[in-house]
Amino acid sequence: MALVEKHFMGGDCLNVGCVPSKALIAAARAAAAVQNAGEFGVVVPPGTSIDFERVMERMQRLRADLSENDSAARFRNLGVDVFLGAAEFTADGAAVRVGNSSLRFKKAVIATGSHASIPSIRGLEEAGYLTNETVFSLTALPRRMAVIGGGPIGCELAQAFARFGSRVSLFHSHKQILRREDADAAQVVEQALRRDGVEFLCDSQIDSVHPVTDGKSIAFESHGLRRELVVDAILVAVGRAPNVAGLNLQGAAVNFDPRTGVQVNDHLQTTNPRVFAAGDVCSAYQFTHAADAQARIVIQNALFLGRAKASALMIPRCTYTTPEIAHVGLTAKDAETRGISVQSYVQQLSHLDRAVLDGESEGFAKVLVRRNTDQIVGATIVASRAGDLISEISVALQNGIGLKGIGRTIHPYPTQADAIHKIADQFQRTRLTPILKSLIHTWLRWTQ
Repeated sequence: MALVEKHFMGGDCLNVGCVPSKALIAAARAAAAVQNAGEFGVVVPPGTSIDFERVMERMQRLRADLSENDSAARFRNLGVDVFLGAAEFTADGAAVRVGNSSLRFKKAVIATGSHASIPSIRGLEEAGYLTNETVFSLTALPRRMAVIGGGPIGCELAQAFARFGSRVSLFHSHKQILRREDADAAQVVEQALRRDGVEFLCDSQIDSVHPVTDGKSIAFESHGLRRELVVDAILVAVGRAPNVAGLNLQGAAVNFDPRTGVQVNDHLQTTNPRVFAAGDVCSAYQFTHAADAQARIVIQNALFLGRAKASALMIPRCTYTTPEIAHVGLTAKDAETRGISVQSYVQQLSHLDRAVLDGESEGFAKVLVRRNTDQIVGATIVASRAGDLISEISVALQNGIGLKGIGRTIHPYPTQADAIHKIADQFQRTRLTPILKSLIHTWLRWTQ
């Protein structure tokens, strides 16, 4: 078995994605906790400050520690031949070239990931910008930062840098940030980011960028008005594009689209029966956990004659702002599109004891079920640790457990997970119809 890596072992997640971003987010949360400590009666010495250089040093140290799990040495010790360099399929689609080496294969997997999409904005290249691939190399905190894109990466890093002390302006071409999410949930996150100092320039279009004496000037239009904003750094976070260039996919008879990536069937097999694909290069679900799940499918199907299907995967997602947004299954809009009639059950965290005691009462848990049943079809949670809480719903959804089953499961008190149990209680109360209530009263009169 051979592994070919063009850049760094561990890929985007370890080097320029999940690992460094969550290290920065953790530091930003610590900064916010100090700044808000007075609400808990904790007196913080005046003059408390953020040492951005130390924040970045910590991130780099932790990333280096975690990199051992993805090192070439570890894979070689496991019996994998590791080749560092760019791979290119040969014309017969049965081998890849890496430098001077030619590796013939019975089965191959394309897992080249994705890279940051760059919008076509006049002057952006000349003025210079950051992406997730360069922002973690900063050594000084930008005093003024523009973030282009209101998706997960843009929102996460906008909040983090605002908490560090940057003056952050977030540009988004639509009215709602986090457009894939429940509108009410996205609104909660937007309000939280505003409190942290993020300026929102939604429903805006950037016309051009050009260097000026004290930074970079962004000319844009918002709500019919033309404006200019001068910043020190621009972070581009408008989405991802699959890494398909330079692989000679045409020569290998692997169909692909530069925007959507490698074409695969439900078994993650490409148009070349020998070649499979997994992760960002072929999937709309651009998450590390989705790539991991797809890799397991590829192993089953490519090596063990399996017939596992990607469509069977129930993939949750989470945006790691404060509060976090986590979702699994269908949204109300998805259900409407598919003609599925649903009922919604919502538990506000402001009515949840542990959330109130933690000072984290902003947000809610929402579960959708098929109308007149307890069958869960989707859920959204907005909470400080929504990414942890959504797993209970994911397990239930994957295994056909309804709200009745959750209601029968004892949850420890006081926890924020109790929000899900309270939703199950809401469902149970809807079953108490006037007729059933009358029968219960009659029964109690007879038996007491």
